[in-house]
Amino acid sequence: MFHLLKKHSIAFMLLFFISMPLQKSFGQILSPGQKKEFEKREDSIKNIAYNIVFAEETEDRFRADSLFIRMLVRSLKIKNSFYYPFDSLQTISRLYAPDSAFRIFTWQLKKDAYTYFQKGAIQMRTSDGSLKLIPLHDGSEFSVHPEDSVRTPNNWIGAIYYRIVLKTFNGKKYYTLLGFDDYSISSTKKWMEVLTFNSGGDPVFGGPYISFREDSVRKPTKVRFNIEFKKEAGTSFNYNPEMDMIVYDDLVSESEEPNHKDTYVPDGDFQGFKWKDGQWVHVEKVFNFKLKDGEFPKDNQLRDENGNLNENKLIEQSQKNQQKADSIKTKKKGGGN
Repeated sequence: MFHLLKKHSIAFMLLFFISMPLQKSFGQILSPGQKKEFEKREDSIKNIAYNIVFAEETEDRFRADSLFIRMLVRSLKIKNSFYYPFDSLQTISRLYAPDSAFRIFTWQLKKDAYTYFQKGAIQMRTSDGSLKLIPLHDGSEFSVHPEDSVRTPNNWIGAIYYRIVLKTFNGKKYYTLLGFDDYSISSTKKWMEVLTFNSGGDPVFGGPYISFREDSVRKPTKVRFNIEFKKEAGTSFNYNPEMDMIVYDDLVSESEEPNHKDTYVPDGDFQGFKWKDGQWVHVEKVFNFKLKDGEFPKDNQLRDENGNLNENKLIEQSQKNQQKADSIKTKKKGGGN
């Protein structure tokens, strides 16, 4: 039974692109011959990447995932691969850091209606164009308290990333990752955590960066932060450049069952985080008014004026793609054209 994609699910956001300024500058580095070679390889890979999400049987999705990884790594071993965007891999999130120090690939693999795995890799920019690739292994399944521990690439808390925010403090760079996890049959999670690199250049996920020190009721500092909500709820969690804040929906249980996260929906208020002295400090109430149903604290364009992706439009596009897949499934069952 083809139940990989469900109506109103935000499991897969299929329109991840690098910003135009990066594309323009990167295009000047690759020779016409290199670009042609990458285009040829990308054309071979994209159908396999598509099957990771859309293949009907679990074994076919896992087979596609394994083959995709091998083919992608072979392509990335070509000199200067860092500068090729792989734009047609629409089921794979591909984000460059704002300073172009690295890019991160993430995607999701579904085992069954109850189990999702996140996959990923960080590709570092190198001075000679050689490949430095760091695989990410999802340790979420074995994590009882994922908000409380600093992680390495070997026990990463998996997410499909849709935004990287760069901040600095005392000369050090902090990359904040925003992503989502389809999580369960009835609820979705969105994650926020800070990525840093140690003195050896190794990635470190999380740290004492999520502070609640200004809340009316203070809570302990967290290593990473998430919200969990009803699968069908259109919930915003993104960086607002005009406010220089991470803003997210305030959530309440629509059935007054606070212990059941799959009943949580937005209530029209917003909370957030403001970068202060090397931490994201929680803001209990971002706006002094409530938004009406369907309104958002930012415009409804696919990109903002800086070329950054609009999360809500990505989710909307993802839902359209999912409905298209459901339509194809229905036609196949009915023998239609």
